Amino acid sequence: MECISVFDMLKVGVGPSSSHTLGPWRAAERWISELKEQRAFDAVERISVNLYGSLSLTGKGHATDVAVVMGLLGTDPVTVPIDGINTLMDQVKQNRVLHFGGKREIPFDFDSDIQFKRKFLPFHANGMRFKATLQDGSTISETYYSIGGGFVVKEELTHSKENDVTFSAFPFPITTGNELLQCCAKEGKSISEIVLANELSLRTAEEIDAGIQHIWNTMLESMYVGCHTEGKLPGGLNVKRRAFEIHQKLKGNVPYSNPQEWLESIRDTEVRFRQIIKWVSCFALAVNEVNASLGRVVTAPTNGSAGVIPAVLMYYMVIENHDANFDDVKQFLLVASEVGSIFKKGATISAAMGGCQAEIGVSSAMAAAGLTELMGGSPEQVLIAAEIAMEHHLGLTCDPIGGLVQVPCIERNAMGAIKAINAAELALDTDPKDAKVPLDKVVNTMWETAKDMSSKYKETSEGGLAVGVFLSDC
Repeated sequence: MECISVFDMLKVGVGPSSSHTLGPWRAAERWISELKEQRAFDAVERISVNLYGSLSLTGKGHATDVAVVMGLLGTDPVTVPIDGINTLMDQVKQNRVLHFGGKREIPFDFDSDIQFKRKFLPFHANGMRFKATLQDGSTISETYYSIGGGFVVKEELTHSKENDVTFSAFPFPITTGNELLQCCAKEGKSISEIVLANELSLRTAEEIDAGIQHIWNTMLESMYVGCHTEGKLPGGLNVKRRAFEIHQKLKGNVPYSNPQEWLESIRDTEVRFRQIIKWVSCFALAVNEVNASLGRVVTAPTNGSAGVIPAVLMYYMVIENHDANFDDVKQFLLVASEVGSIFKKGATISAAMGGCQAEIGVSSAMAAAGLTELMGGSPEQVLIAAEIAMEHHLGLTCDPIGGLVQVPCIERNAMGAIKAINAAELALDTDPKDAKVPLDKVVNTMWETAKDMSSKYKETSEGGLAVGVFLSDC
């Protein structure tokens, strides 16, 4: 069983999709690294890329071709200047030359050297194949799969020895919710303490804190940018950004000049029930409007569901607990990441495999779990909250209009955030001995539902709203 760190579940990347954008970007980077290991990189004369299945059907709307080229250019999605991506793409298209790996120039035709193949490869719906022609006329190719949340694998390496060794080295190796509860009971620790102990087997306390601070800073920045940017989203649907206007109506008169001051200013605003719902929705919408415009967000656990966890955590910090600080952020994210990893191990976090229940449903469960522990819930209540949140997302389809991560994706983040808060409150008022559905049962049910779901509703844009609403309607 694979070892999944908090920094695997929560990764900084570029929108709009973790599986269709970040994953292919990382796959291209990985291919270049493997070519160098094979001492073939300097002999490459030409390359081509085939995108299969869901990557083909919704790849244009998810900027998969752009992501692949960005990876082939040797750029890093964590650090690349967002406003320079379009310029780089224009240069590649106009010059028909690729600065391969950032090291050498080779011929490259953006329109013909990336092919969209409707065929589904047998291992996973998000397959891609990179092919290089070498100076001696021989070819070398490699196939990768983007399995959700920015994770990239080769079919033969999904249960690699390296992963097994790392996993068994964890002081608390966990695959299920029940195993997590057993660890908590045996050690007398909270879920966040168990997760932190595992993280400390991989890196130092200082590295953990720095990494979590970077994740939170990125989440806060994406909320801030989304709330202060107006206009329409790219892609052809002409979707109007809504976070800006909602924020204008909600914000108070306290001046601010940066995201942290903004957070403090919100604490002074009115907090009646309607305002709370609007604030939480505003935070979630803001993140996913940034995501939809190829902005930088945190996969949580995916880009399409990136707004749920920041919105719920921000709710706790600006409405529920005005004294909340980094320790609360750390505790929340440790718990959320562990719940996400349980879903990934037992089911999927890929919409191409499980529909939107695998994205919004999982993110809502993660957020509900994190909030419940912060509110004083026991480990049992934390998992009850995760179960409640997922239970009421079961069967949710992924049917993006135009293949874009906009409609209905952006609104779903607001709904998922509200459900997470509700799930946490219900769990806190639940005696664990009265709970009827364990988390592991809902994980299994989600996976069975995913396998039964028609491919039309798994990020292919071949069913549901994607065919019921036409671009001309927009």
